[in-house]
Amino acid sequence: MHIGVMIFATDFSIRMDELAVEVEDRGFESLFVPEHTHIPTNRESPWPGGNDLPKEYWHAYDPFVSLSFAAAKTRNLKIGTGICLLPQRDTIVTAKLVASLDRMSAGRFIFGIGGGWNREEMAHHGIKYHKRFARMGEQIEAMKALWTGDTADYHGEHVEFSESWSYPKPVQKPHPPILLGGESDYTLRRIVEYCDGWLPRARNGFDAKVNMARLKSFADAAGRDFSSLSVNVFGAPADPDILAGYVDAGISRVLLSLPSASRDKVLPVLDRYSDIGHFG
Repeated sequence: MHIGVMIFATDFSIRMDELAVEVEDRGFESLFVPEHTHIPTNRESPWPGGNDLPKEYWHAYDPFVSLSFAAAKTRNLKIGTGICLLPQRDTIVTAKLVASLDRMSAGRFIFGIGGGWNREEMAHHGIKYHKRFARMGEQIEAMKALWTGDTADYHGEHVEFSESWSYPKPVQKPHPPILLGGESDYTLRRIVEYCDGWLPRARNGFDAKVNMARLKSFADAAGRDFSSLSVNVFGAPADPDILAGYVDAGISRVLLSLPSASRDKVLPVLDRYSDIGHFG
């Protein structure tokens, strides 16, 4: 099982180029970042994590920019979005960003995606909340076509473009791994249909064995090879006993949470986490 870390990269936290070096030097496998373009101040959508939304949600850097700085300072560290709010993004531009970052990092990018929860944020991007997953499915189909073909076209309800060239292509073939966040049965169906892995949150007492069995049942029902799917637990507890259980259950990767804070506060946490790195 691989062990990585995740952080809200912000204008008040440790620089990403500095953090990436520290993460790689301690032997961690990966570094993931979330995204929010902005947070509308009317705050109508409830935050799934509680009542008070942490300020890092409206201070976050663009993930592709911050991960570019991380990739440039490291050699082997995998970099990932956890999650990229894909429905809010332009399909063709994002396909170009993914391919460019994967190529410039020598094939180290992992594409974690999700539908998002903030209705007001989506509305500012012209996206209807109840259409976000239908849009996301078309986006992934279209992006795969752009990544893998000399030319590509797509004609859907939410994504539409005529035959086009789009280069560069990703280093990873056929494309970087696509992980989908969420915990619902709908999420698992989408993973089996068009993704390479699952990115569930560890909150609410995530039971590794039960959830591995859940995903396998959906894979089996759809005729998908379960071994082709990875399970990557987001915000996993830094508890050796729990992590040992994850290993036994067959979890592929865990991402331990770092505070969105200054270097002097983040590095001691990273040092504590490095003590459990023997699972990697």
